[in-house]
Amino acid sequence: MEVIRLGSRESKLALVQTNLVKAYIEENCPEKRVEIVTRKTTGDKILDRTLDQIGGKGLFVKELDIALREEESDLSVHSLKDLPMEVPKDLPLIGFSRREDPRDVLVLPKGAEKPNPNLPLGCSSRRRIVQLEKLFPNAMIKSIRGNVLTRLEKLDRGEYGGLILAAAGLKRLGLEERITRYYTVEEVIPAAGQGILALQGRRDMDYGFLKGFLDTDSFYAATCERAFVRALDGGCSAPIAAYAQVEGKRLKLTGLYYNEDLRKQITGSIEGNVMDAERIGNSLAKHLKESINEV
Repeated sequence: MEVIRLGSRESKLALVQTNLVKAYIEENCPEKRVEIVTRKTTGDKILDRTLDQIGGKGLFVKELDIALREEESDLSVHSLKDLPMEVPKDLPLIGFSRREDPRDVLVLPKGAEKPNPNLPLGCSSRRRIVQLEKLFPNAMIKSIRGNVLTRLEKLDRGEYGGLILAAAGLKRLGLEERITRYYTVEEVIPAAGQGILALQGRRDMDYGFLKGFLDTDSFYAATCERAFVRALDGGCSAPIAAYAQVEGKRLKLTGLYYNEDLRKQITGSIEGNVMDAERIGNSLAKHLKESINEV
């Protein structure tokens, strides 16, 4: 029996997501046996500094890339929003899962009905911070690191008045009841790839057995969103947001660009055919970059 080893970070959410792939393979490929190989990534180890201070998104994938190259694993399961925009040629992206809820949400301490104005709102990214500062100009906003469960513990013991988290992670963890409010994708534009799982493998391996797991709409959305961020030179800490909504053969991209030097942000949308996903992402990026001075 062929063994397929899935590479995963050690967090509960990462394991829940990896188990979605494991369950699919076990159900559809009974001739394969699936094992999960975990790695503690550098990004999981260093929690006292923000991501831009320690090197960016690559810190969440480096150890999993090594496991793939050294054939200790056969396939890595990532949250797409954690992947760097540039992927090594020898470790290509095989495809993407169906998208879970892409929205950001507000989570309050247990028993609370509204955020405590004397405590900060916890956020993990500059993308969220610049949008929340516009929505809540008087709120204190403070960076928070750690996995979802760690953040919830900090919230419930009184360190924060509320948290802004991804709906997808909470739903996959079975914690949907903790959500107080969903922000529309117009109020808080999601991170590129939010809610999508990315499967990464080795160039020389056949992954045809995953065909039924991979989602075409997610492929177009991911291609468009990542092209937008890449065109704006967006690293992990860059305040850039992108959400592509796919309906049939049409795609609508909504994006946010924040210029650090000008301290200005601009948003915009563009529509087109899904087959032009990458071009649409590049076009909106170019338009927003050229228009930022007019804001």
